[in-house]
Amino acid sequence: MVQYHLAITGKVQGVGFRYFVQMKAMEYNVHGWVKNRDNGSVEAVISGPKETLDLFIADIKKGNRFAAVQNVEITEQQAETFRSFSIRY
Repeated sequence: MVQYHLAITGKVQGVGFRYFVQMKAMEYNVHGWVKNRDNGSVEAVISGPKETLDLFIADIKKGNRFAAVQNVEITEQQAETFRSFSIRY
């Protein structure tokens, strides 16, 4: 199990992007959370098997049809225990 912190920039607020991330997390059985940041970006912490997270991140980089992801900055973190995936406000 690994854990990553993601800083996602582009047109990612006001376009259903957090809900898209949550749906993908459920699809891949990834745990953690996602939230909007004050600077217009989206932040997420994801936890799961490395191979699964790589596939998940590839989908996140594509975004949903309303988003335009410019960059995903990925930082590995010490793993915490998450039991689900949530949207934080």
